[in-house]
Order: sequence, then C-alpha cells, then structure tokens
Amino acid sequence: MEQKTKINAEDGKQELEITREFELPVELLFKAHAEPEIVEQWMGTKVLKLESKKHGSYQFRTTDAQGNVLFQSNGVIHEFIPNRKITRTFEMENTPFGVQLEVYEFEKLTDNTSKLNMHVIYESVQQRDQVLKMPFAKGINMAHDRLQEIVSYLPNGHAD
Repeated sequence: MEQKTKINAEDGKQELEITREFELPVELLFKAHAEPEIVEQWMGTKVLKLESKKHGSYQFRTTDAQGNVLFQSNGVIHEFIPNRKITRTFEMENTPFGVQLEVYEFEKLTDNTSKLNMHVIYESVQQRDQVLKMPFAKGINMAHDRLQEIVSYLPNGHAD
C-alpha cells in the first residue's frame, strides 16, 4: 500500500520536508494538533501537558501495560496561528537525539480537504540520518492514517 505521507530528505541537509493531504477541513486538521483529547486519540500517547498558545509547552508520554515509559517527549511552542501555523521545538527524552525545530503549516485546499506541510530541522545531518534509519516513515504514516480516520468521525471536531 502506498504511503500517503511523503518525506523528502535531501542528501547532506539537516532537515526534512513532510507533506500529507487530508480529507478534512483545515480547521479539523489544526484541532487534531492543538486539542489534547484529539492528539491523544490519534497519536496513541498520553498528553501530560499541551498549552496550545505562543510560549506554551507540551509533554507527551507513552507507557507499556506495566507502566514502564517507552517514549517521552516535550517542547515549547514558539508560534501559534490558529488554522495556519505551529512552530515548536521537539525533544525525545532519554535518547541521544537533540532538540529539533518543527514548523507545521496547515493549508486549506477545498472546504473539505487540507494539506499539512511539516519542516523539521535537526541539529546535524548525522542526527537527521539516524532518525531516518528508524521506522520513522512507517510510524508517521500510521499516525497520519489514524488522524484521518479518528478526526473524520468527530462531530464538529470535538472529542467529547
């Protein structure tokens, strides 16, 4: 099956361009990145904190059935323009990877379709290449597939 999320990684650069078109209005696609209840559903992780505003911060954690932490990340939101843009840092805790900068741009295509453009900048080319050796592409495609499926069933885009 073809992966709908496209990843462009030019050799020798410390950045990635990730794009995906969704059959969702841009407002719902944005909410899926800004509302903790919705983020938890499609990411399959616990949102410990998500302050969706300029100078806000966030923290996510995934645990196994025994409560052992498998994944934990955090960051600071530097720019928050509803339905248009989120600029934030992202750090995977307890890993050798440093802090990365992520720019999410939300683009309206039609009333019912939208596009997410993600620009991710790593500390080094080596760090970016290490991330690409992980099942990164498969993981982000699976997450975006869940986002499409879950959010399209939410009435007015609310998780309640």
